[in-house]
Amino acid sequence: MKDAPSLAIGARALQRLRAVPACASALHDAEAVERVQRVALASDFAIDTLLRQPELLARLLTGAPELPLPELTAENRSEWPVLLRRYRMAGSARLVWRDVLGLDQVGDTLAGATELAETCLQRALAALENDFAQRHGVIRDKDGQPQRLVVYGLGKLGGGELNFSSDVDLVYAYECDGESDGARALAAETYYARLGQQLAKLLDEVTADGFSHRVDLRLRPYGNAGRVAWSFAAMEQYFQHEGRDWERYAWQKARPVAGDIAAGERFLESLRPFVYRRYLDYGALDGLRSMKAAISAEVARKELADDIKRGPGGIREIEFLVQALQLIRGGREAPLRERRLLPALQALVDAGHVTAEAGTALADAYGFLRRIENRLQMLADAQTHALPERSEDRERIAMALEYADWAALRAALDAQRARVTAEFDALLAPRRKAQAPAALASYWRALPDAGDAEELRDAGFAEAEQADGLLRDLARSPGVKGLSDSARARLDRVLPALLKAAAGSQQPMLALRRLLALLQNILRRSAYLALLDEQPAALQRLVDVVSRSALLAERLAAYPLLLDELLDARVGGSLPDRDALFAACAAVAGDGDTETVLQELNEVRQALSFRIAMAVRDRRQSAADSAQQLAWLADGVVARVLALAQHEVAGAHGIVEGARFAVLGYGSLGGEELGFGSDLDLVFLYDAAPDAQSNGARPLDATRWFARLAQKIVALLGAVTAAGRLFDVDVRLRPDGAKGLLVSSLASFSEYQRERAWTWEHQALVRARFIAGDATLHADFERVRADTLGKMRDPTQIRTDVVAMRRRMRAELDRSNADAPGGQFDLKQGEGGLVDLEFLLQALVLIKARTRGELLGPRNTPGLVVAMGEAGLFDADTVTALLDAHATLLARGLDCTLDRRPRQLPLDDTLEAARESIRKATRAKGFGFE
Repeated sequence: MKDAPSLAIGARALQRLRAVPACASALHDAEAVERVQRVALASDFAIDTLLRQPELLARLLTGAPELPLPELTAENRSEWPVLLRRYRMAGSARLVWRDVLGLDQVGDTLAGATELAETCLQRALAALENDFAQRHGVIRDKDGQPQRLVVYGLGKLGGGELNFSSDVDLVYAYECDGESDGARALAAETYYARLGQQLAKLLDEVTADGFSHRVDLRLRPYGNAGRVAWSFAAMEQYFQHEGRDWERYAWQKARPVAGDIAAGERFLESLRPFVYRRYLDYGALDGLRSMKAAISAEVARKELADDIKRGPGGIREIEFLVQALQLIRGGREAPLRERRLLPALQALVDAGHVTAEAGTALADAYGFLRRIENRLQMLADAQTHALPERSEDRERIAMALEYADWAALRAALDAQRARVTAEFDALLAPRRKAQAPAALASYWRALPDAGDAEELRDAGFAEAEQADGLLRDLARSPGVKGLSDSARARLDRVLPALLKAAAGSQQPMLALRRLLALLQNILRRSAYLALLDEQPAALQRLVDVVSRSALLAERLAAYPLLLDELLDARVGGSLPDRDALFAACAAVAGDGDTETVLQELNEVRQALSFRIAMAVRDRRQSAADSAQQLAWLADGVVARVLALAQHEVAGAHGIVEGARFAVLGYGSLGGEELGFGSDLDLVFLYDAAPDAQSNGARPLDATRWFARLAQKIVALLGAVTAAGRLFDVDVRLRPDGAKGLLVSSLASFSEYQRERAWTWEHQALVRARFIAGDATLHADFERVRADTLGKMRDPTQIRTDVVAMRRRMRAELDRSNADAPGGQFDLKQGEGGLVDLEFLLQALVLIKARTRGELLGPRNTPGLVVAMGEAGLFDADTVTALLDAHATLLARGLDCTLDRRPRQLPLDDTLEAARESIRKATRAKGFGFE
C-alpha cells in the first residue's frame, strides 16, 4: 500500500466515506483505515456499497455475524425489489471484504456467492408463491398435497461454486400436471411458467438499486424456444429422445436450489442414466471436442485470448476435463458423480484416473484462476472474465493480489494456463496415437466391392483369402450398412487398427474370427466403438485377450460391458480381497426392482470374475488365490441374493419371528476352489420353533416359509438377465439327496449326519462351509460339523468305503488315456489327479479329527495339507510336494477353462511329477485308488 497509485485510490475512498457520518464514526483507528484502503484498491463496488449502506461498514469492521435476511411480505410487496437488491449488494460487499483481507479462501468466496444467490432465490420464490396462492390457489397432487415449483440451479450455481458477479442458470420444473384450486384457476404449465417468469423478473430486472441476480433460462429444453416450466414427465421424454451431449454436461451439476427440493432430487435420480451411462462412455469426448471447437471459434472470432474462462488454459478447460472424465466413468463409479469441481477432481485422483501430480496442478490452477476471476468482477461488480485493458486496472488487480506488478501476475497466470492446456490436450489426444497402416485403412474402406486381399497377406495374415472373405461379409452385413455417419467413421478408424493388432498376434486368424464376432455385437453400441477408437491401449489389450483366451473372447462378445474392464486401471493392479468383493456385491442398489438388482449384480460378478481371469491369464497371481477369489465372489453374490429373496418372501408372507436361516456351500465352493463357470453346490438350513408361522397376510408355517425362501434363492441365482445368469445351482448334496426336503431344520440335519449319512456324505462335509445367513446358526452348524467329523470311526472301514467310492467315480468319470501314445491325462478325475488328493485328505480328516481337532478348521486343499503336516500326518517333503502338485493341477485346469478346452492334457514332466506326488501320498496312507 506504499505506492502512489494505491495510496491515491485509498485516500479517495476514505475521503468519500468520511463524508458520511455513519462511516466516519467507524473509521476511528489506523487498523480500520488500513483495511478500508486495501478493500478500496480491489473494489470500487465495495466502496460504493458502503456509501449506499453506511451501517454496513461497522458490521464488517467488528466481524458481526451474517447479515439480516430480507423480509418479503404481502404488506411490503412494492419494496421486494429494493430489499433483495440491497441484501445482495451488502452480501457481495461482505464477500469482497473477507476475500481481500484474507479472512476467506477462494472456496469460501465461491460458497458464499452461491449461498447468497440461493437465499435471494428462496426468499423471492416463497413470497411469490404466497402471492400466487392468494390469486390462483395452489396445484395439488393426486393425494391432495400442495406441490411447489422446483428451481434447478445449473452451472456454477448447481455446483455450489458461483463466481462473484455471475448470472444464475435456472431451469423450472414441476412434479405433476393439474390445475390450481383458486378462484382464478390456472393449468399447471401456465401457473408455473408465470411464477417462474415473475421470479426471474424480480431478481433480474435493473432498477435504481441495480439488480439482485442476472437470470439465464436458456438451458431449459429447446432453450428460448421451449416452454418456461416443464413437468418431470415432459422433461424425461425430452432427454430420452432429444437430449444432446452439451445437456449431459449441463445437468451433471444440476441441483434443486429453491422450491420443492426433495421432489427435485427425486427427478435428478431418474435422470441419472441420461447423464451417466452404465458403461465407459468415451463417446462423451466427441461432445467435448464439439463444444471445445465451438468455444475456440468464438474465442478466435471475438479475440478472447485474454479471457480466463473461455480462452486457452482457462477455467472452462479445467471444467470440461473433469466433467468429461466424470461422464466417461461416472455410470460405473458412483463416487465420481459429484457436482463440485474440486471434490470431483479429487475423486478422479482417488480412483486412479488422474495422477496425483496432475490433480494437484489442476486444483492449484483452478483456485488461482477462480481467484483472479473473482477479483476481475469485484472491481466493478461486472460479469467479466477478460483481463482488463486499462493499465490502471491491471496494476490495481496485481497489487491487490500482492504481486509486484502486472508483469509478475501475468507470468504466473501464463504458467498456470499452460499447464491446464497441456492436461486438456492430453485428454483429447489418445485417438491420434492409434494410426493403422494406410494400406489396411484403404483396403477396409474399399470393401465389399473392391479391395485387394494381398494387403492382408502383407500385413501378416497367412490365410489372406479367408480373412478377406470374413471382412467382406462384415462389410455387407446389415449392422455395418445401418451405421450412422459418425459410428461408421469410428468403425473405419477402429477396424484397420484391429487388423494391424490381430496380424501381430500369435494366431492372427483366430484373433480375427473372435474380434469380428465381438464387433458384430457392438456395432449398434457406439460407446464401445468410441472406447476402442479413443483408447489404443484398450484396443491392443482386446486383441491380446481374445487371441489367448476363448472363454474371455466369448464373454466379451456376449457381454460387451466387459470391454470397460480392458481399460480399468484396476485390471492390471492388485485384486480385491474378500471384504471388497462382498462390499461390491452388497452395494448393488437395494431399492430397485428384482430384475434390475439381478442385472446389476450380474454385471458386478461378470466384471470381477473377468478381472480375476485376466490375473490368471497374465500370471499375476496363483491359481489357488484366483480360485479362492472366485469362491469369495460367489459368497458375496449368494449373500446379496439371500437378502433379495428374504425381502420378496417377507413381502408376500411376512417373517418367521425368532427363526434362523443359513446357506452352506459344499464342493468347490465350500473348498474355496471355484472355477470359471462352476456351478454352486448349496445346502439350506433353518431353525425355528415347531409351531412357528410367518406373520404376514398370507402366513406360512416355518418349513414352508423357508422352503419358499430356498426355492427363491435357487431361482434368482439361475434367472437369465441381459448380463447372463448368476450361477447354476446343484442342491443334490442335501440330506437324502434329490428325495430329501430342499431345506433341513438344524435338528434334522444333525440327526441325519449322526445316524444315516453315508461315508461319502461325511467326506463332503469336510469341505462344507457357511456362506450366508444367521451368524448364530453358523456357530451351531460348526458344532454339528465338528461333532460329526470328530466321532469315533474304524479306519479300516473308512479306507474301504473311500477307496470303493473313488474307484466307482473313476470308472464313470475319468476321461484319461494317459498310458496310450499321445494320451491325455484327466487333471481332475485321472489317477493322481485332484480328486485323488481331495479323497485322501477327506479320509484322513474322518480318521484323525477325533484326536486332531486342528484338522476341522481348513476347508480348502492347501489349508488341509498344511494342517496335516502340522499334525504330523505328512512330513515336510510330502507337504511341499502335495502343495506343488495341487498348484500345478489347479493352474493347468484354469488355463484349460480359459481357453475352453477339456481339462485333459498330454503328460509332461511337470504333470507327471505332480501326479506321482499324489499317488505316492495315497499309497503311503493305505489308499489304493489305482
